[in-house]
Amino acid sequence: MSKAWNELLMQDHETTERVFAAMEQAFATAQGPSPAMIGKFHEYMRDYVDACHNQKEERHLFPLIEQRGIPRHGGPLAVMLQEHEQARALLAQLNPIATAVAAGDLSKMSDFRAVFEEYSALLKNHFWKENDILYPMAMRVMTASDGATVVEGIEAVEAGIGPDTRIRYYRLADEIIQGGSLRDLSLDLDGNVLAAMLNTLPIELSFVDADDTVRYFSHELSEKIFPRTRGAIGTKVQNCHPEKSVFMVNRIIEAFRAGERDVAEFWIDMGGRKIHIRYWAVRDTDGRYLGTMETVQDVTAIRALQGERRLLDFE
Repeated sequence: MSKAWNELLMQDHETTERVFAAMEQAFATAQGPSPAMIGKFHEYMRDYVDACHNQKEERHLFPLIEQRGIPRHGGPLAVMLQEHEQARALLAQLNPIATAVAAGDLSKMSDFRAVFEEYSALLKNHFWKENDILYPMAMRVMTASDGATVVEGIEAVEAGIGPDTRIRYYRLADEIIQGGSLRDLSLDLDGNVLAAMLNTLPIELSFVDADDTVRYFSHELSEKIFPRTRGAIGTKVQNCHPEKSVFMVNRIIEAFRAGERDVAEFWIDMGGRKIHIRYWAVRDTDGRYLGTMETVQDVTAIRALQGERRLLDFE
């Protein structure tokens, strides 16, 4: 299914924010970002974020929503246009500095970092405003055909730059992200906080590693749908299932390991409750199989939901 206009633009935002995070992480190291990384960053910001992403909005989204009643002068649209110009001014400052650093002039690194920090702070705040304020406002005044028109405009901007524009620049973004060794957000959480989050989820989790050994289960101190104790840790998953179901466990894991499927799900009735059981292939960013995660959830109340509830009743 093709993506909607807001999904395409928000994907640009998400990719760019990961580029910023990779640069910030590189600056946090003793050696800092390499000249090559800075050169790629400069190219991505100049040739994709400004010359492509912003053009998608300025040439196609913004004029259309102005026609639908969102004023260009005053309000969120005016702020977005003003911030585009602020970003261009900062990019103009960054251009000669980035070019010099990319060419090996490390004496300009501190100047680059100062402008980078101001530029990235502006854009991250700008993306948030568009995602959470302007785009929802636009969606309320746009028709389905308007949305299709904006998608066509997005594609036209990309085609005007060259073939496979989005693919090429997303690939460049990935090179920057990999160069910064971007850490998963969970790695910066305190272990106790992460454990508390997993135990707070209304879903019971367990994890079996790539060698079929049970390594983790959540809600240890809480009542569980399927009781288990620490004695399961370190044992083979096949030993944790009735003999009659071991063949199914093995088939699922073998399919996950071979890359033939990523999820297997079942649901059962138990004591008047509907229990949803899913097995998920856990893979790293390169697709390497790391193990299998099981999620168990009582979905009885979820299945009974009707209508909508948009406000919280405190009484």
